[in-house]
Amino acid sequence: MKKLFLIACCCATILSLSRVPAARAADAPSHALPITATFEKVETDGGHGYILNLKNESKDALKVQVTVFPSVVFHADTKTRKIPEHSIAAGDTWKIGDLAAGDKVSVASDGYDKLDLVAP
Repeated sequence: MKKLFLIACCCATILSLSRVPAARAADAPSHALPITATFEKVETDGGHGYILNLKNESKDALKVQVTVFPSVVFHADTKTRKIPEHSIAAGDTWKIGDLAAGDKVSVASDGYDKLDLVAP
């Protein structure tokens, strides 16, 4: 009787855990962010830097949130730089400057997959 009870509990636990990933997948965005991203090399006071050009390829304005994770972190600086939400009109380009080689940039918008980029 105890073995039957243990088997039933194990089966119930396995079934309940197997549904969690399926539920998360149903809530996840299902399509790519309609943005074309290009990096532009520029001269800076300290040498070279990069500007990230984000072009909205959709027919509607797009609100995006950008987070920059610097490749080199100084103790006096924060490790991430969150850029305030910005609306990019259809067909327009938003330029994000002050990037260094190796900086990681995460671009997000509600309803779309996140776009992760690395400055060359």
